[in-house]
Amino acid sequence: MGQEQHKLGASGSKGGPGGSRCGSFKPPSRPPGSKEEAEAAPPRAGQRAASQPGGVRLGERPSDTAAMEKDPGCCQDVAKTAAGEMLGPEAQLDDMVGAHTDYNEEEEEQKYFRRKRLGVVKNVLAASLAAMLTYSVYLGLLQMQLILHYDETYREVKYSNMELEDIDRKVLMGINVTPVAALLYTPVLIRFFGTKWTMFLAVGIYALFVSSNYWERYFTLVPSAVAIGVAIVPLWASLGNYITRMAQKYYEYANYKEEHVQEQRQAPRGACSTYIVIFQTIFYICFHLSFVCAQMPMLFFLNNYIYQHNHIPGGVKKHCGTLSHGTLTGFNKTVLHSLPRSVNLIMVESILMAAAFLAMLVVLLLCGSAYRTTEEIDLRSIGWGNIFQLPFKHMRDYRLRHLLPFFIYSGFEVLFICNDFSLNYGVCALGLEKLAYLLIAYGFSASTCSSLALCMLRLRRQYPLLAGAFLHAAILVTLFCWAPEPQQVQQAPLLYAIAALWGMGSALNKTGISILLGMLYEDKGRQDFIFTIYHWWQALAIFVVYLWAGLPMKAKLSLMLLALGLAAGSYGWMERRLAQRVAFRLPRMPRPRHKVSGYRYLEEDDSDETNSDGEGTSRDNSLHPPEQDETPRDEREQRD
Repeated sequence: MGQEQHKLGASGSKGGPGGSRCGSFKPPSRPPGSKEEAEAAPPRAGQRAASQPGGVRLGERPSDTAAMEKDPGCCQDVAKTAAGEMLGPEAQLDDMVGAHTDYNEEEEEQKYFRRKRLGVVKNVLAASLAAMLTYSVYLGLLQMQLILHYDETYREVKYSNMELEDIDRKVLMGINVTPVAALLYTPVLIRFFGTKWTMFLAVGIYALFVSSNYWERYFTLVPSAVAIGVAIVPLWASLGNYITRMAQKYYEYANYKEEHVQEQRQAPRGACSTYIVIFQTIFYICFHLSFVCAQMPMLFFLNNYIYQHNHIPGGVKKHCGTLSHGTLTGFNKTVLHSLPRSVNLIMVESILMAAAFLAMLVVLLLCGSAYRTTEEIDLRSIGWGNIFQLPFKHMRDYRLRHLLPFFIYSGFEVLFICNDFSLNYGVCALGLEKLAYLLIAYGFSASTCSSLALCMLRLRRQYPLLAGAFLHAAILVTLFCWAPEPQQVQQAPLLYAIAALWGMGSALNKTGISILLGMLYEDKGRQDFIFTIYHWWQALAIFVVYLWAGLPMKAKLSLMLLALGLAAGSYGWMERRLAQRVAFRLPRMPRPRHKVSGYRYLEEDDSDETNSDGEGTSRDNSLHPPEQDETPRDEREQRD
């Protein structure tokens, strides 16, 4: 046995260039100073045994040796274990959790931001789908409700002396009058709840309006209509802000290697314009389909109970088109040849309720947040008094003042096509059963022609707006001179063509204004104020249309032509002043005032407001007091 150990030690001394006799090695007088000296350092016992091809470690059974001969990989595992014992626990941990040799950091980064971009696209599609479902349900239910309540037999048989006509007037008053006060509370709602949750709350109020129709009484219909009026401007302001923010986030994820993105600074002027054009176009393509979907209850349900063409316009005589006064005077009071069963009405309303609930779920589950959590904290921390005042202060900007006529006309034209044109021209000439087809032509045309706004990627931005204005002007002049003959179905192609052309102009108008506002106001701290102003003026215009319902048609057309001419001229003047680089005034955004002393806000300068993603405040220089106005400091800010 002693001889075997002696031979084993001798073979270990010959087993490699660094081998030595066991127990005979003495450490050098100084540490190795070169690579050769380091390699000449003797291995330990474990290494010595591993380096011998046929060697057996001390304490190892012969069966283990045979297993290693059969499985060479086992030898490597044993060698790694021995090397790990030599390196210590820190080296073992580093070997376990360290970077893998096949890990490509750049490729993983690209995959991460690709997922982020797909998430942004998902948010845009979800918001567009929710808006389409919400307005499909709202417009379809309101139209069906007004037609049923108009029928004299339905009122007498179903509700006797409940005075449904008076209830309908108050419902319309609640929807059209309440938004007048929206400028006072909309910015506070958006800053308090956040953009996404304001959308969710508003969509929920629309669902509440649908549920109130299960039990048609004064105390259910009128309060829900007032709630709809309260929610209209917050819904549209939050939608406009949300789509614009998604365009800015997509730019950040697509250009994540840019220095200003990594340092969370303001993007260059016009950098996000391409994505704003694309995302607003997608939104309005989807939204305008709501005018098509809103006609489904009438097509598949209500048309089965409506008298055909020869009965309905019997009392209209010569009061169609430009000769009419008010809303289709002389129309028969009975439009239903049989009354729908209550069970069928409940089924239709349940389908609409399910669609409204689906819209709520889409916003809740599929729409991501528009801002980071710290950004939302900073946006609401500027003070509720400042949030209340800032919409009024922004109207001192001459760019917004020049766009106000376009905002007003935008409210005029959408209600004109749905009310005055469809009834005084379409129903008078074709009958009530063709009303759905007329609005479907308008909706399909508006949805398809919204894609024409993509020409702003190649052409100057004023072309779509002015083209839509000129198209509407030509149609208004035509309608001013034309009075269709009652009960003449041969005029249907011309009426459908006018509805489709009006839809084209409406698409260019709506999409162009939203894109223009996103281009002019890229600061994420201002966008909710800007879209609130836009939709508030639009709501005011709808209120004016509600007030002038009894005017002659020629007076209505004249007022619309006047508003359209003023809008086009004012917009052209604004673009001219911008081309001349006339300075505009913007109110300074106040600094956030955080009342907590958390780990992020130990000092006042730690707030994200100074460099919040580099977008909102780097241009505003919020160190200045809020009452001072901001004027652009360089030429790029004047070139929108």
